[in-house]
Amino acid sequence: MARWWEGAAELKPLTHLLFPLCFHWIAEEMTVSVLVDVTTEALCPGENTCSEAIYLNGLQQTIVGIFKMVMLPILGQLSDEYGRKPLLLVTVSTTIVPFSLLAVSESKAFVYAYYVLRTVSYIISQGSIFCIAVAYVADIVDNRKRAAVFSWITGLFSASHVLGNLLARFLPEEYIFEVSIALLVFCPVYMAIFLVETVESTPKLDRHSSYLNKALMVVQERYKTMKYAVTIVLNTPILRSISVISFFYELGMSGISTVLLYYLKAAFGFDKNQLSEILSMVGVGSIVSQLVVLPLANPLVGEKAILCAGLLASIAYALLYGFAWASWVPYLSASFGVIFILVKPSTYAVISKGSRSTDQGKAQTFIAGVQSIASLLSPLAMTPLTTWFLSTNAPFDCKGFSIICASLCMVISLCFACSLKLESSPDDEDNLEAPLVT
Repeated sequence: MARWWEGAAELKPLTHLLFPLCFHWIAEEMTVSVLVDVTTEALCPGENTCSEAIYLNGLQQTIVGIFKMVMLPILGQLSDEYGRKPLLLVTVSTTIVPFSLLAVSESKAFVYAYYVLRTVSYIISQGSIFCIAVAYVADIVDNRKRAAVFSWITGLFSASHVLGNLLARFLPEEYIFEVSIALLVFCPVYMAIFLVETVESTPKLDRHSSYLNKALMVVQERYKTMKYAVTIVLNTPILRSISVISFFYELGMSGISTVLLYYLKAAFGFDKNQLSEILSMVGVGSIVSQLVVLPLANPLVGEKAILCAGLLASIAYALLYGFAWASWVPYLSASFGVIFILVKPSTYAVISKGSRSTDQGKAQTFIAGVQSIASLLSPLAMTPLTTWFLSTNAPFDCKGFSIICASLCMVISLCFACSLKLESSPDDEDNLEAPLVT
């Protein structure tokens, strides 16, 4: 229990980072369930199943994945060189405009415009906010205490999602986007005033150089740092292994996330309120598992055991959704979120442990870039497969067949996780026997 309180105590210097981020996460999550109703009604009026909305979500995720492969490592490198604060301010601000469109109108034209701008927003912010925040934590928190702190942060992330889903559940639909925008604006304003920078920026380019020379120098610098990031990951066994694990996990889980809410609406007729209830169930349980279970269990069993347990739970989660035979089964499936949510913090801890303090941003965002490759590939299969099995032309009656297929990716990830060999941190080579959490 003392270790648990020590992990909580480490959050104090991070207050001005986590407080606004919680508002940002609440604002984004409260729109998730209502977006299913808004997009379905705008694109397929009066229908429960909307293949156009499913395809648009798949197309959006594919485009985002393509550009994130380049954008995430660049943002990580920029945060290592020029500071975490300016990159955080940029990334958390990108969601404001897309949601403002839906606050103005929920017509078909505005929904299309929302998808375009939200795609740009995702390219810049999806994954990068959390990765830069994790790098910010690594700047402040000792290596041996990071796993506990990461679990607290992901626990706060889950708590924010619960609050967001509760707001979506009880707020009238016409006020959801207005409230979300207010919270999204608050986040960068608060950070700009109170957040303290942890990285000393590198000297700027020669002001007397021509614009062409400056552009060439920037391109060369980005290429060198990206090449360096690739070298770090490929030459570090921990990072190389966790990259493969993360790829297959994200390949399956992102595919499920792309189609899940539309699948539930089409298969069981779930509306905004029921979708919010399912999302809240995952959030409530994951708060306890991340804030209490992970900090206490990590010193006893280690990151590998926690990672494997989370991957095993994700397989059960996918299979139950895929074979769901009654409307109560999705609620049972959602309960496994209490365990599989631990995959993320244990992954961050493994990456952080395998990286030097000066390479935290590069390592976190490079592996996030690997995950983005998976997230762009998964809709290519999941979107048409889901649409096919939800239609009347399905070869056999199994509406969740695509989700069952996605579970195979988590099985592969679990196999690699079981063979993962953890080593000491490059910054702590003289203390090989030191526990991760003290």
